[in-house]
Amino acid sequence: MAKALVVVESPAKAKTINKYLGRDYKVIASMGHIRDLPKSKLGVDVDNDFAEEYVSIESRKKVIKELKDAAKDVSDIYVATDPDREGEAIGWHLIQELKGKRRKIHRLTFNEITKKAVQDALKHPREIDEKMVDAQRARRVLDRLVGYKISPLLWDKVRRGLSAGRVQSVALKLVCDRERAIEAFVPEEYWNIFARLAGPQPPEFEAKLLKRGGEAIKVVNEEQSKSVLADLEGAKWTVSSVTTKERKRNAPAPFITSKLQQASRFPVKKTMMVAQQLYEGGIEIPNLAGGLITYMRTDSVRVADEALTAVRDFIKTTFGDEFLPEKPNVYKSKADAQDAHEAIRPTSLEHDPETVKQYLTPDQYSLYRLIWNRFVASQMPPAVFDETTVDAIAGGYVFRVKGTVPKFAGWMATYGLTPGEDAEAKDKDAEAKEGDDDGAVSGVLPPLSEGDPLELKTLRPEQKFTQPPPRFSEATLVKELEENGIGRPSTYASIIAVLQDREYVNKIEGRFKPSALGRMISDLLATSFDDIIDVDYTRSLEDDLDKIEQGKTNYSKTLAEFYKKFKKDLARAGKEMIDLKKGIEIGEACDKCGSPMLKRVGKFGLFIACSAYPDCTNTREVEQQEPESENGEEEIEPCENCGKPMAMKRGRFGQFLACTGYPECKTTRKLIATKQGGLRAAKPDQVLDEKCPRCASNLVVKQGRYGEFTACTSYPECKYVKHKTTGVKCPKDGESAGGEIVERKSKRGKVFFGCPNYPDCDFVLWNRPIVEPCPKCGASFLVEKITKRHGRQLLCNNEECDYSRAEELPETA
Repeated sequence: MAKALVVVESPAKAKTINKYLGRDYKVIASMGHIRDLPKSKLGVDVDNDFAEEYVSIESRKKVIKELKDAAKDVSDIYVATDPDREGEAIGWHLIQELKGKRRKIHRLTFNEITKKAVQDALKHPREIDEKMVDAQRARRVLDRLVGYKISPLLWDKVRRGLSAGRVQSVALKLVCDRERAIEAFVPEEYWNIFARLAGPQPPEFEAKLLKRGGEAIKVVNEEQSKSVLADLEGAKWTVSSVTTKERKRNAPAPFITSKLQQASRFPVKKTMMVAQQLYEGGIEIPNLAGGLITYMRTDSVRVADEALTAVRDFIKTTFGDEFLPEKPNVYKSKADAQDAHEAIRPTSLEHDPETVKQYLTPDQYSLYRLIWNRFVASQMPPAVFDETTVDAIAGGYVFRVKGTVPKFAGWMATYGLTPGEDAEAKDKDAEAKEGDDDGAVSGVLPPLSEGDPLELKTLRPEQKFTQPPPRFSEATLVKELEENGIGRPSTYASIIAVLQDREYVNKIEGRFKPSALGRMISDLLATSFDDIIDVDYTRSLEDDLDKIEQGKTNYSKTLAEFYKKFKKDLARAGKEMIDLKKGIEIGEACDKCGSPMLKRVGKFGLFIACSAYPDCTNTREVEQQEPESENGEEEIEPCENCGKPMAMKRGRFGQFLACTGYPECKTTRKLIATKQGGLRAAKPDQVLDEKCPRCASNLVVKQGRYGEFTACTSYPECKYVKHKTTGVKCPKDGESAGGEIVERKSKRGKVFFGCPNYPDCDFVLWNRPIVEPCPKCGASFLVEKITKRHGRQLLCNNEECDYSRAEELPETA
């Protein structure tokens, strides 16, 4: 029987740690938090030092019972939850449930899940850090006060189902403010003029107009552009100066959470999910009994001495002495970094990405490779370039070109380890060039000296317009939140998810645009709760939470100062906030009855309605996310039944297109999500000449949730759907009914294979059948199975037959 209980957060983590400990330890996962504030009420006594009322989470009651049963007969309990505020708070809640007179409770923390790290933690247990717990409790109560006090106000003034969060509302304001800046932006015309020149030796190069008469020149219209071209007609071109400078580009620091979220090609939520898999150690890899990376929620760039020694040995062995700095590179964390644990790095330099690739999913490999390369590069010397600047003069005008030649690869050599693995280095190069407006950029320049004659090949004027600030992507929104000190690495994914779930923002081509509802909510909050959604104020609250953890202030004092003003704002908002349920006049008369039109909020968002309702039911939609095509220029086809235009509508299941001839014409069309995250209009139904084999009606090509499919036009009377056939007869009723196994999709979109005579015949396969009899048992077909480890295999579907063979994947796969 176990003498000690170890409690971690996840089953994967429990499974890994269990490998390191003997029979005297029982490892159980708490599945995260086991207690929280109640959902049905505030759960915070604002008149009694903000005392909380915690209750067991319903879905964790079974886990709590298992933990209590396991704790009955042990002498020691080790709380080994994640090494951050949230993990400390989970540990504190566990202790409240499991403490007993005869049990000693210890706190274990480790930055990586390896045997050495876990065993070292067991040798140095500590007590729960009450200050860390207080900081997390304060954050939870702040969020609860804002959410549970403002949200009901929005339900009363706008509609039920809306929410306002302390950090969420600030993020929404950032998105809305950016959209206003885009709308207010007035593009300005300007012209670049390039000269393609040839020196005494090849290659030719292109220089950009920079100065006239010794002063910077800005060409703002076509007329000025033509004037410059006229001045240069017949001019003599000469090299006026050549300067070469050595330029160094330092290695980037190892990843912290926010930088990893920005560099990853995945959405923030997926980045953290994949990183969690790499950290917890649930991946079966030979000679690896733990996780591949250190803890993935951190804002520190600090690296342990042991890891620095290991990476320096790796660099020396792999790249040579010239790629090893004399001393380790040291990076400075942000001033407000908690520095609780290290930067994100590999746990061992023995498991490089290419070695473990076969055991990882493509997503895991991609993220692990990104972390590995960044860490190795961070301890290498700067990349060195020779940057040459050439000025060419003609008719009093100066044209400039810059050429950069690599001199020493330095840290960029890391990205050459694998073909194509220099992508991040290229990104860094692009960042360095961005905004460089003092000349054209060329790769390699010909040898040139001052006074060399140049031959003009062509003059190329280029019309340009200044661009508005771009909308936020997930990566740039995280960067904005981080730079403004809003939220923490662990909260960015949930902030973005809530904004989308509440339909406050839409994602168009991978970037966030506030919906009409989101802008209205942001405006209402800005008017009534200017502090709550103020960036500086929110940053100061984050600082206050840090001070609680540092012992410079306390839980009740911080909350009391916040609530004193918040209570007044709340009371004022209850009286002064605009009541959108009654509607806002928009200065427009109803085109049916002449009554004022109102902007209102309904179940499916904002709409315009007649104030004379219910006597007049005139309504129309407010701006919604517009559909887009593959090339971004959507021309919505008119109604295929009556020829009238199709218009955006919002219903129970989201946005769709509907005929403007409603109610006489009730044609609708789906909107389909694009790869960029926007929407595009589905193609109109296409009626075919082919007849339904069941009822002889025409078949029609329709657009469904999972793509195009062909069905009977007599639906719902006839529910025939034409499926892709495999050519393999159903072994149950294929001979009698002539049915061939077809490709089908489950409700969740997963492909499977079954008899076309379902539900009369229930034969199904999860693997694709192949028209080839089994050479061993004579079964009528084989099945195809494709896995990451074994590739493509052909197997016999007969359970009593073990025939299998490996096959190359078809070229079309």
